[in-house]
Amino acid sequence: MKNLVIYYSRSGENYVNGSIIKIDKGNTEYVAEFIEDAFDADMFKIETVKEYSASYMDCIREAQKELDNDERPKLKRYLDDISEYDNIFIAGPCWWGTYPMAVFSAIEGLDFNGKKVFPIMTHEGSGMGHCESDLKKHISGATFVKGLAIHGADASRSKNTVLDWVRKNI
Repeated sequence: MKNLVIYYSRSGENYVNGSIIKIDKGNTEYVAEFIEDAFDADMFKIETVKEYSASYMDCIREAQKELDNDERPKLKRYLDDISEYDNIFIAGPCWWGTYPMAVFSAIEGLDFNGKKVFPIMTHEGSGMGHCESDLKKHISGATFVKGLAIHGADASRSKNTVLDWVRKNI
């Protein structure tokens, strides 16, 4: 079985346990790397052409505007083909109840027929939000695993939780 992790992660200013602090590595990146290391997954890091503001408060305003306008931010690079993969992990932070719109920029147009999709969301209290139903609106022909929500502040220590979830569902 071949595995692919598609993820967006934000370092710098983040909301953590009720405060805005600066982090060196985004929470979702920890989770993606746990899967990469344990399951020999390929990685696709989503990077926008226009970077989000370094200020957390400005960033969430930008994210809300993108969501309200159903925008698809341009990416630095795109996946063209996922046909060689069996399992696709789609991971990102919870922004306004769903993935950052850049995640949808990355997955639209890809053929998910016959794939198993693993939704993962890092959050500070929102859980999965409505990311699973949002993914299902954009992906057809795939089997969906019940998603995994990881509290962002605990992401760097969530390896066992993440790997247990993957093993149970792979």
